[in-house]
Amino acid sequence: MSIFNTFSFSTLWSPYFLLLLIVITSLYFYMIRTLQKKRPTAEPLQTKEAVYFVSGIALIYLTMGSPLDVMSHIVFSAHMTQMAVLFLIAPILIILGVPSWIWRKFLIEGKIAPVFRLFTKPILALILFNGIFSFYHVPLVFDHVKTDVLLHGIYMLLLFILAFCMWWPLINKVEVNRSLSGLKKIGYLLAASVLLTPACALIIFAEVPLYLTYTDPTHWAEAMKLCLPIGVSIADLGITGPEMFNTMPLLDDQQLGGVLMKIIQEIVYGYVLASIFFSWYRQEQEAEKEEQEKGKLKPNYAE
Repeated sequence: MSIFNTFSFSTLWSPYFLLLLIVITSLYFYMIRTLQKKRPTAEPLQTKEAVYFVSGIALIYLTMGSPLDVMSHIVFSAHMTQMAVLFLIAPILIILGVPSWIWRKFLIEGKIAPVFRLFTKPILALILFNGIFSFYHVPLVFDHVKTDVLLHGIYMLLLFILAFCMWWPLINKVEVNRSLSGLKKIGYLLAASVLLTPACALIIFAEVPLYLTYTDPTHWAEAMKLCLPIGVSIADLGITGPEMFNTMPLLDDQQLGGVLMKIIQEIVYGYVLASIFFSWYRQEQEAEKEEQEKGKLKPNYAE
């Protein structure tokens, strides 16, 4: 059975969430244009920055407002794909999509600057995101959060903010806030990869399905309320359980979810690692050239 033939358009495509993201995107362009008028010296918005930001918003919608969100409540591997894209890719695009002078004004010089500096300290940022993410996937916690609409929303927002804080030391281009450089960034990224491994390993190497949300019809029905309109239940749609949409054995689906999370993580981290390495290498080469040029220009007093 296909989810497109079972669930309504509003359930599959979350029009209110889409409207919220459109408003946020409109405010992004309006705010930058307004602040630029007040700060003539501010750099204009670059096309690539706008593309990054809009792409980040689009990924947020595709993970939390499209049929993927419905599938994440039915198929565990879809849930892990959702988590990987939402927390490992979207925050990078949002950080790159906002001009540095905007970040400086609100996060570095604004009232929340002390709190922001605290939560973007490299070690704390690493521990908080990876720790909260791993804690979320403890079966008892996962099954509880997945069946509570308010708690689930708060947890997703918290994880996104922590993911933002984790990526900030690596990605941000604000000169006064670059707490890491060169090889330290490479070490930071390798540490992030290692810290996420235990959660993935728990899922991949488990010998039995871990989550009642995907195995117990009662828990699953409660979890599905998170993506259904108020007042509509699974029984109203004539659905008996997740097996109507997923023919894959539960353990295989669980293992696939852990593998997908790790693969996407390694691809993203590998790309960022390569970008950091080549950027650092170019800076070293340029610095070496400058030193050589200075050496050539020094007067020879011995002559």
